[in-house]
Amino acid sequence: MNAFERVQIARSTNRPTATDFINTLFTDFLEMHGDRRYADDKAVIAGIASLEDMPVTVIGLEKGKNTKEKIARNFGAAHPEGYRKALRQMKLAEKFNRPIVCIVDTSGAFCGIGAEERGQGQAIAENLYEIMALKVPIVSILIGEGGSGGALALAVADEVWMLENAVYSVISPEGCASILWKDTSKTKEAAECLKLTAEHLMEFGVIEAIIPESKGFEAMCQSIKAELVNTFNKKKGEDIALLLEKRYRKFRKIGERTQ
Repeated sequence: MNAFERVQIARSTNRPTATDFINTLFTDFLEMHGDRRYADDKAVIAGIASLEDMPVTVIGLEKGKNTKEKIARNFGAAHPEGYRKALRQMKLAEKFNRPIVCIVDTSGAFCGIGAEERGQGQAIAENLYEIMALKVPIVSILIGEGGSGGALALAVADEVWMLENAVYSVISPEGCASILWKDTSKTKEAAECLKLTAEHLMEFGVIEAIIPESKGFEAMCQSIKAELVNTFNKKKGEDIALLLEKRYRKFRKIGERTQ
């Protein structure tokens, strides 16, 4: 399967969304709303839940399923208030010592005039800065599209996992083709050049795990749940300074060239 075919699968309207994963992986989910600054961004779902018997904070980028939902969720493209809502919940997780699970599926942060006026770039940058220093374990799971800073704002994690048909890239293949070749017919070539598949990103050290999808959604979620429990239990007794150092080193080594 080539890279652009992976992109098409990641964008499929039949693909499970963040809500599906939240409802299957967790119990007792209680959604929290608003960023306490401007509004409640429905592209971001955030709240507390139980992972088996473990309290966790869960944050997801939700695209919606039908046309009405997609419009309400802005097709998963978050506004600044969405990222600020996410960060508010992460800070609460830190206060109450809850691990954090982020579920990422977005073509990118919303780039409309209103979002820019309300500080989209600053909101994303603040998330990157603050999450790097959060004193609780964080796991981010890319379930579909992982588009640019809009995805990265929820993926500064101790471990980043990807579904085998998810993609993660600084720009869409269409956008890349338009910039490099001024020709959208080069989209497939751009997808290959971007190295956006889970296999490529595993090879580059950007992610820690690839999650197989072949056994079906329920079986896949059971596997993810077991891995989350195992990961958080391992990190439970870890020294905070070591946790933060390992997170910092994880991102500093990305892109290093070895002879």
